Amino acid sequence: MQDRPHIIDVHNHLGATTSSSRGDSVDLDDELAARAATLAARGVAQAVIIASHDYLRPDGIADNRKINDGIAMCRTRRPDLFPAAVGIVEPLNGPRGLQELDRCKNELGLHGISFHTRLQGVSLDSRWVRRYLERMGELGLVPFLHSIGESSAEALWKVDVLAADFPDLPMIVLDAFSTFEQSLFAPHVAERRPQLVFDTALAHGFSVVMNLISRCGADRVMYGSDLHSSASGIPAVTDLAADILASPLTDADKAAVLGGNAARILGLQHAGTTNSGAHE
Repeated sequence: MQDRPHIIDVHNHLGATTSSSRGDSVDLDDELAARAATLAARGVAQAVIIASHDYLRPDGIADNRKINDGIAMCRTRRPDLFPAAVGIVEPLNGPRGLQELDRCKNELGLHGISFHTRLQGVSLDSRWVRRYLERMGELGLVPFLHSIGESSAEALWKVDVLAADFPDLPMIVLDAFSTFEQSLFAPHVAERRPQLVFDTALAHGFSVVMNLISRCGADRVMYGSDLHSSASGIPAVTDLAADILASPLTDADKAAVLGGNAARILGLQHAGTTNSGAHE
């Protein structure tokens, strides 16, 4: 059967190792099995898993550590499916977050750190986010920056400002296409900040993503779906994988967007193509 690109979904939130924000208990094995089935149904070979930001944190840094331990455990359970895991540091933990960054890299072997500052009590361009980015650059951890257009705490213009101060640090921008206005702004930011790569999550259609690719190249976009754990209560979102495959992009550009760019930036083994009849 016809080969298709090896698809890596770079934006999967997994919160199976803790209670959900609703207080429900979650079974890890059930959650991993459900995620594997969802990815297989979409023809996705692998996913980068990101810890969930909606966890309860009455014990501060101890809760933060548990979340990072949990996402590392999920990766260890299914390294074939989850080649990389991304943790969280809380800017409100100040200098203790710097210690957690070191632990995430050196003990847990995480590939990156996610910021979702509208859920973290600070602005994306805050002092401690900047301190963490400095340390992440030293450690080789990739920043995953959520940028929901409706949130002033993480609007794309703040990503733009932040990126100007870290021109040599590759960053993955999540949810930049979440509003129409921000979708139009994204190519302008991409032109100015060549170290930024944008995922496709929450885009209202592939045309807005194609606009950025046409202006800045296919190496600036990676496929992401923003899948969440079932206990989060967040419904499944529109998936653009089929739209990317059906788009007028060249085969090489499709392969880059659907998996190659993620593999390159995160240093993952990349299988190139997957037989369309062989999915887990």
